[in-house]
Amino acid sequence: MVVALLAAAALLVNHTRLRAAAVLGATVLSPALLLADVWSTSRVVAIRHHPLEAAGAAVAAVVVIAILAMAIRSRPWLLGLLAALTLPFRVSVSAGGSSADLLVPLYFVIGAGAVAFAVPAVLGRASPLDDESPPGSTMIIWLKRLLALVIVIYALQALYSPTVGSPSGFEKALQNMVFFYAPFAVLFCLLERIEWTPRLLRNCLLLLAAMGIVFSGIAFVEYVTRSVLFNSKLVASNQLYSYFVVNSVFSDPNIFGRFLAVVMVLLAVLLLYDRPAREQVAIGGALAIMWLALVLSLSRSSMAGLLVALALVAAVRWRLSRTLVIAGIVIVIGVAAVAISPTTFGFNQSFNGVSAGRGSVLSGGARLFGDRPLQGFGSGSFEIEYHRHNPTSGPLTASHTTPVTIAAEQGIIGELPYIALVVVALIVLVRGTRRDPARAAIAAAFVAMLVHTMLYADFLEDPATWALLAVGVALARAPRPQEATEAIPARALPAMSG
Repeated sequence: MVVALLAAAALLVNHTRLRAAAVLGATVLSPALLLADVWSTSRVVAIRHHPLEAAGAAVAAVVVIAILAMAIRSRPWLLGLLAALTLPFRVSVSAGGSSADLLVPLYFVIGAGAVAFAVPAVLGRASPLDDESPPGSTMIIWLKRLLALVIVIYALQALYSPTVGSPSGFEKALQNMVFFYAPFAVLFCLLERIEWTPRLLRNCLLLLAAMGIVFSGIAFVEYVTRSVLFNSKLVASNQLYSYFVVNSVFSDPNIFGRFLAVVMVLLAVLLLYDRPAREQVAIGGALAIMWLALVLSLSRSSMAGLLVALALVAAVRWRLSRTLVIAGIVIVIGVAAVAISPTTFGFNQSFNGVSAGRGSVLSGGARLFGDRPLQGFGSGSFEIEYHRHNPTSGPLTASHTTPVTIAAEQGIIGELPYIALVVVALIVLVRGTRRDPARAAIAAAFVAMLVHTMLYADFLEDPATWALLAVGVALARAPRPQEATEAIPARALPAMSG
């Protein structure tokens, strides 16, 4: 609960020193709580038997964070590049009786950014990271309030989550808080303070596009060699079906597809605005490569997110009627492709089979909500309660539809803030984007993520959601070019023009 309150304070407090204290507290306390949770597990016991090695690893981690913090302190824009670089990379870690694929490299970046901002700010030393940011519009203020509210409510509802099982519902909620909500709230606070210049935005996009092409190349090698990295379950699945699914360096094809969809949306938006011919050709080639890799991932949720996001951009940029015509053509082509060869796309099964059993899980989640519609069964409890009500079901961690998972775990108490958060986030990101390609790209990428969560999972559990919100808030809060011109005293204009 303390970590949740610190994360909420980091989001809401405007005073630099108090916010820095909250950021530092959430950053330090999160791993401490995790260590306390896994202290008696076999892996930690084995580490405790080798204290010198453990101390050496801890010192090495501190040194890395210190070096990164000094670099970020002198060059705040570096935090944006490092965050973009480390967003996709996950490392398998065992904790609390289960294993999870965690964003360990990103945690180092978050820790370094927190130290670069918080330690000097607490000591009263100024830097570009310490500058007070204007609060922004009313909607931006409400967006932060809702993010804080969602985190605090999640922590409160973990208090009555089941404590049996491995991991129990309470342990799952604790892991979500210390692995995702608290550190990503800190990430949001850090990224929104950066000055997102056109150069920084362009460099981050180039970095993401380069990673997308490299990851796609690895996926092509997987497809040609019929081999899969980092997912033994996918290997077994590929042996059962006539189609072959790739996952590149990601643990799950859907996570791979989600990354590709977000990068493709960011690139595709540029084609709707005036760009040099050479740049258009390069963007088109990159999109073709990543689209082929996305098809090979067979991530239907990612494809749906991509198409909906592109439709949003087209509606913002063009007339709605033109967008509907293009969307209709795309749907017709897609239906024709599935009708010609349904096996290729895995559609030669029932709905439950096509959705990998998600139909049953959705109906089970709805029944859980019906049992406790107000308060739910507690944060992190979906897996435990679903298996208790359906003892013959296979392994799962969520309903693969975020609103259903929230409804089952948190009831109306958690569902209403989630819906409000989504609505306010869309208003903040989409409003005023027609003539701003950077903001349009961020808004479309967020929509792609949102659609993906309706068919897969991981809304606030994915750092890309927080990063897109942070960058979107920073851009929405920054004055438009004409507003900046109007703010310049009239006597300064002749000198600037000369």
